[in-house]
Amino acid sequence: MVHPPTPPRRVIVLDAFLISTGLVSIAEIGDKTMLLAIMLAAAWRRPMPIILGIFVATLANHTFAALAGSVLARFTDGDWVRWAVGVAFIGFAFWALIPDRFDQQPDMTEKTFSGVFWTTTAAFFVIEMGDKTQVATAMLAARFDSLALVVAGSTLGMMLVTGSAVLLGESAARRLPMRWIRVAAAAGFAATGLWVLLSG
Repeated sequence: MVHPPTPPRRVIVLDAFLISTGLVSIAEIGDKTMLLAIMLAAAWRRPMPIILGIFVATLANHTFAALAGSVLARFTDGDWVRWAVGVAFIGFAFWALIPDRFDQQPDMTEKTFSGVFWTTTAAFFVIEMGDKTQVATAMLAARFDSLALVVAGSTLGMMLVTGSAVLLGESAARRLPMRWIRVAAAAGFAATGLWVLLSG
C-alpha cells in the first residue's frame, strides 16, 4: 500500500501559525475581551499601557492553555486526540454563534501607566480563563506539534482585534456586521473540526 507523502515540516509549522491566527482573530471579534478593551480605552484613553497589558495577559493565558493542550496530546492516544479536537472545534462553531456580553467592571480609579497596565493585565487574564479563544488555543496545541507557533498565532490573532478595538474605539466597533462575523467564525471552527476529523 502506497502512503501519501508527509507534508514538509515548514508547511505544518506555517499551518499551526496561520490557522491559530485566523481562527482566534475571527472568534475574538465581538467577544467579551474585545468589549473589555473598548471599555478600558473609553475610560482611560491611554492606549499604550492597555495594549501592553492585553499582550502580557494573552501571552500568559494562551501559553498556559497551549501547555495543557500539549500535555493532553502527549499522554493520550492519537486517534482520541484527533476526535476530541475535531468534535471540540465543531462545538466551538455553535458557541461562536452566541453573542457575548460583558458584565464585569474592573477598577477604573487607576490613572498611572503602571496602574492601568496591571489592572488591564489582571482583568484580561481572568476574563480570558475558560473563554472560547483560550480553549481553542489548547485544542490547536493538541492538534499541532508546535506549541510556540500556536501561542504566537493565537496571541497575534487576539492583538489584531483587541489592539484595533483600543485604537479605533466603540464607534468603529458598532459598525461591524457582528452577525455575519459570528457566522464566519462558526464556519471557520466547523471547517477546522471537519479537517481535523477527516485528515486522519
